[in-house]
Amino acid sequence: MAKYVALLRAVNVGASGRLPMADLKAMCEDIGLANVRTYIASGNVVFQSTLSAAKVKAHLEESLDDFAGKPVGVVIRSADEMVAVLAQNPFPNGAPNRVVVMFMDEALDAAALAGISGQQSEQVSFGLGQRSGRELYVHFANGQADSKLKLPAAKKSTGRNMNTVAELARMAGE
Repeated sequence: MAKYVALLRAVNVGASGRLPMADLKAMCEDIGLANVRTYIASGNVVFQSTLSAAKVKAHLEESLDDFAGKPVGVVIRSADEMVAVLAQNPFPNGAPNRVVVMFMDEALDAAALAGISGQQSEQVSFGLGQRSGRELYVHFANGQADSKLKLPAAKKSTGRNMNTVAELARMAGE
């Protein structure tokens, strides 16, 4: 069975929100995912499946749509891909809570970076040595609270800081 990580986009999954983590775990088990574990109340699920990533994504998005009554985006990465995302961090000296990875379904190229606006002290890059990819890394040197950064190319992405990426990579590798 392959090991995967699912990252939910734009859904409130807190304890008092629309989708408690226990319900998310049960939903994953109901569609046949195995060894399901969630990580913090922000829509992170680690699991195993015999299905392809595309099929898992489709089944999970359908279940989430039924539950929430609206589309909920899901980004899937294999365990190996999560380890690579961690290793490709172009800002290794940045505080891990201030380096955010924007996960996308489709790969972007360097032209996608041309539409950035509101950039102040933030640094934006693909992974180390990459000129394209399905992840954009953002170093918020002064934190995210006052950032005006706009990444049009990442409009349908979901972000996780490096602390979360590291823990998900660890969990998926177990």
